[in-house]
Amino acid sequence: MQAIGATGALAVAGCLGGDTQTDSGNGDQSAAEDEGLPAAKAVDVDRIARDPTDIPDPVDWNEPREHDVTIRTERVTAEIEPGVTFDYMTFEGQVPGPMLRVRRGDRVNLTFDVPDDLNVAAHNMDFHAVYGPGGGADATTIAPGDDPTQISFTADYAGVFIYHCAIPNMDQHISSGMFGSILVEPEDGLPEVDNEFYLGQHEIYTDGDLGEEGHHGFDFDAMLKEEPTYVVFNGQAYGFTPDGGVPMEANTGETARVYFANGGPNLLSSWHAIGNVWSRFYRDGDLLTDPDLNVETAPVAPGTTAAAEMEFPVPGPVKIVDHALTRAARRGALGVVDVTGEPTRDIYDEDP
Repeated sequence: MQAIGATGALAVAGCLGGDTQTDSGNGDQSAAEDEGLPAAKAVDVDRIARDPTDIPDPVDWNEPREHDVTIRTERVTAEIEPGVTFDYMTFEGQVPGPMLRVRRGDRVNLTFDVPDDLNVAAHNMDFHAVYGPGGGADATTIAPGDDPTQISFTADYAGVFIYHCAIPNMDQHISSGMFGSILVEPEDGLPEVDNEFYLGQHEIYTDGDLGEEGHHGFDFDAMLKEEPTYVVFNGQAYGFTPDGGVPMEANTGETARVYFANGGPNLLSSWHAIGNVWSRFYRDGDLLTDPDLNVETAPVAPGTTAAAEMEFPVPGPVKIVDHALTRAARRGALGVVDVTGEPTRDIYDEDP
């Protein structure tokens, strides 16, 4: 039995209902027919998933500022799930890369570094928020051991935007973790909320089967077929669930805004909150247009972001998923907001 499939199916069953099967669909290949994977490697980090609350404070300034930012690339070995290791490529050691937060009109002075002892390939940064060749990728392309490079840009477009590595093997690098978000707040700022969370979805293509313990290498053939082994939030399967990691937390009566980047590199996400709706949905990261209201499931294309808000009038788990449900039930694309406290309105009774 593939353990990840069973765990995921049980976790998401509140939406699926009925019985769930635990076979991953990988066939009944025997150990004699399959040499298996090498043993799991020692990990460089305890947890590849970036804390979803690791977000800079909201903008509280009224005039343009300059921001000096340094981002290093780092190759690290970590667990996709317990017993399953993988060599990730990252910005600053976790997935997704750090969120940058500025105000429209601010100037960003970026230093980009590819340290020789932490990398085996060239990297760069393509900011979808940057007007310039390759979104900055042309000027930031450097190999391991090259001197750090610098670019400077004005954040001229308000919104939430993705950034990612954009060398020729960009699909492999993004799949391995090299993407993140830059939030450019409008001049008037954003509505105040009680909680903010930062999630990044991506596919991981490996040469092992789903849930197979050992060290998984990258599988280019699977990527060409767009058949991922895992589809995860923040690099880790079920990393924000009670059983698989650390849930996000909120209290009844509070609000939350979730910033969501779909790194891809290939699959559209059908982004959904089980037991809630996106009460205000900022489609494609657009923070200037009036948000859509009470959206149940919304498409987020690869290479695109979204922002969405929720209210929490009653306690209980709110499950954030890709509603292409095999990904949520078996491949890892599920996170939980654990909402605690007394109901603030009489809108739900589980035992009338």
